[in-house]
Amino acid sequence: MEDKIEIAVIGLSHTPPNNVALILKEIYGNRSIPIIIGIYEAQSIALEFEKAKPPRPLVHDIVKELIDMTELLFVETLIYDYKNGTYFTKLILKDDGNDIVEIECRISDAVAISLRCDVPIYATSYVLNESGLMAYTEGSPHNVPNNNIAYNKEKNKIEHLQNQLERAIKLEDYEEAAKIRDEIKNYLEN
Repeated sequence: MEDKIEIAVIGLSHTPPNNVALILKEIYGNRSIPIIIGIYEAQSIALEFEKAKPPRPLVHDIVKELIDMTELLFVETLIYDYKNGTYFTKLILKDDGNDIVEIECRISDAVAISLRCDVPIYATSYVLNESGLMAYTEGSPHNVPNNNIAYNKEKNKIEHLQNQLERAIKLEDYEEAAKIRDEIKNYLEN
């Protein structure tokens, strides 16, 4: 499988006429992916950022509840391809026998569900190379504005590593857990 790179949601920005740009960025790099999504998906993502509860559950809330009720473990979201302006995304789950279950999903829905389930989002190197934009320095006329519904979702390094450690333990990947534990220890000592 091609290399996958972890990305984070860094903001939402209104775009004319009635759409919203979802801005994804490499956690340990400087490429970002702006994706035009619908207003309803953007609202669902924004509500999750703010930890606001709508009066009635949204579809993404229901999907999270359904996943929680199964024996499946939601492992990650993968943006695996980009063709003709369309991103191809899948939710990756494991059953109790560690068999992989993949569910094809629109990118906006995948992000909304991933945020609710607190699972990492990855993009393949191909996707970032084909559609990623390099980040510019502050003051550059090419900066992507994210000040309308913007919310900084990037986690600090230690919190990110702790989440990875918990996930590795849930997946019973103790070799990976040991590596992450050592990385946390080294980070805290420096």
